[in-house]
Amino acid sequence: MVAMTVIKINAITVPEGPGDELAQRFAARAGAVDGQDGFEGFELLRPTDGRNQWLVVTRWRDEASFQGWATSPAFAHGHAGADRPARHGGPVAVGSELWSYEVAGGSPGGANP
Repeated sequence: MVAMTVIKINAITVPEGPGDELAQRFAARAGAVDGQDGFEGFELLRPTDGRNQWLVVTRWRDEASFQGWATSPAFAHGHAGADRPARHGGPVAVGSELWSYEVAGGSPGGANP
């Protein structure tokens, strides 16, 4: 069986106000997961339709690669202080859910011929 790319989405509920701080925290640790075995990519998605859930989308070669990172010291270090209050004193996030998917179809994109 051929391994399929695994998608992990951390849906973070962010109260009104600290979204920019959340983005800055992610920017400060950009690249921290890049060298992890099986890591294929990352995006932080800011909502533009009034929702309060930001999405952290990561792509992995397989589930074992993701689990290897999630149980690693690098994961613990990268998430240390995640519960630190925002500059205004309130929380940066009030909850999160981890969603798991695999690629079932799609298109490579690119220009039309």
